[in-house]
Amino acid sequence: MGWQDYLDREQERFVAELKDFVRIPSVSAKPENIPDVMRAAEWVRDRLTAAGAEHAEVLPTAGHPVVCADWLHAGADKPTILIYGHFDVQPAEPFELWSSPPFEPEVRDGKLWGRGASDDKGGMFIPILAAEAMLKTSGRLPVNVRFFFEGQEEIGSPDLPPFVAANTDRLTADMIFSSDGLQWAPGMPQLVLGLKGLVSLEIILRGPRGDQHSGLYGGGIANPAMALAQVLASLKSTDGTITVEGFYDDVIPLSDADRAAIARVPYDEAEFLAETGAPAPFGEPGYTTRERLWARPTLDVNGLTSGWQGAGTKTVHPAEARAKITCRLVAAQSPEKIFEAIRAHVEAHLPPGVTAEVARLPGRADPFLVPAGHNASATAAAVLEEVYGTAPFQTRVGGSIPVMTTLLDTLGVHAVMFGFSHGDENLHAPDEFFRLDAFRTGQTAYCRLMERLGSG
Repeated sequence: MGWQDYLDREQERFVAELKDFVRIPSVSAKPENIPDVMRAAEWVRDRLTAAGAEHAEVLPTAGHPVVCADWLHAGADKPTILIYGHFDVQPAEPFELWSSPPFEPEVRDGKLWGRGASDDKGGMFIPILAAEAMLKTSGRLPVNVRFFFEGQEEIGSPDLPPFVAANTDRLTADMIFSSDGLQWAPGMPQLVLGLKGLVSLEIILRGPRGDQHSGLYGGGIANPAMALAQVLASLKSTDGTITVEGFYDDVIPLSDADRAAIARVPYDEAEFLAETGAPAPFGEPGYTTRERLWARPTLDVNGLTSGWQGAGTKTVHPAEARAKITCRLVAAQSPEKIFEAIRAHVEAHLPPGVTAEVARLPGRADPFLVPAGHNASATAAAVLEEVYGTAPFQTRVGGSIPVMTTLLDTLGVHAVMFGFSHGDENLHAPDEFFRLDAFRTGQTAYCRLMERLGSG
């Protein structure tokens, strides 16, 4: 019996096991779920061992644990691949918006419903099952494989950098594949070649020692709320261009080939506007909406606070005004350089009569861009075309996955996102689900990926 027959025969068991996995409420953001994240780690360790992987261990970090395992008997002439994923999940609140309890998974309409089913428990279970099918039917894998699964991705992987640096012997590989990833749409594959970086900050302007009566003091001292509005307006021109000196200096320009690849991906502006509810697209001139979303940096105000916020009016002259800002960055921008550029800009454009503080906030990631001609990406593209019968779109994502740059910085290897979820599966939202046909397709894809890499 070959691995394909094994996968067909065992699907019912695999789905039942995935349901057991999803039942564990491994919410990394909530202190009360710390034991559940550990329980999920132990589940992953035991499941790797049952699949035939060796040296499966739950390993501590300063926060939530990771799980590592390997199978390294393919031979020195075969590549070693590292497979990454995560077993922690987002909080499930508000519970009342779920059609069924988030940690009591159900199969309906060919989909498994439950928190973490798609992001990323279903995804990270796929390569484990692919390895099991090959090991149980032939006794070996075509390549050397390391497994690396973490329990803190949903809170930004804060403890991963020191762990990776201290455990390179467990993680060193020729290629890295992330099981945490998306296909474009059912039947339509994609390769995500770029992720944006992130820097988070807060601008705080202060004036008088406390809120003052606007009739007694207005016009005699500076108003921090008005000053903040003037500072924020100076960060961008009205056409959407960011005006911070040096902001664009390190941006790698889009090539003609890059723009052609982006243009190939289906885009319907009416659907985009309907999805967002925005009256019109807007952004940096000279680029399409998709180019701005995927491959150009951004600066956004996420929150504003100053003065009276209650019902009615209160004639105060506020003592303080605050703005929370995030910038999504593209290769090769540095979060630290962008923060310093914005801090210098605020100081240079500060109206008289107020003082300014620009503070870093949690939330940092380097941008990630797979280089042209990347061998692992080419192999993954060939496998996806073989499995789906059509070439994958080459896409980028406006979000950030910090571990991708952690692995690149420490191991020197660009990861390939090779996951089988879809963006409409309510990731991070009520009624999350995972398509079971994609669950099965992913198992075949990982087996073919290993076969292709082993025959090269």
